[in-house]
Amino acid sequence: MAEVCEDGSCHTSSADERKSHHSDKFKSNLVSRLNRIEGQVRGVKGMVERDVYCDDVLNQIAAIQSALNGVGKLLLEGHMRSCIVERIESGDREVLDELLTTINKLVK
Repeated sequence: MAEVCEDGSCHTSSADERKSHHSDKFKSNLVSRLNRIEGQVRGVKGMVERDVYCDDVLNQIAAIQSALNGVGKLLLEGHMRSCIVERIESGDREVLDELLTTINKLVK
């Protein structure tokens, strides 16, 4: 049932679940970024526990938000170039509503 696009990032659908299939390189990149973000969050927690100056903590939070936005942008681009195109080509126009809902959540 798995259908994989050229970049390895298309999805599969079944009645119970939907999955993305990203290339190992793409997943590795995302996991690496998320691991760095996780470390940054732990660092901010430590800063708060050590009573570090608020402005310094806020600057680190801004960096974390920027890094999360970067991960979101990568996933959104891959999703649009593969899964969204595939579903539209198969006649599923409801995917546009799903995409708009997701974009609205990302840009809040």
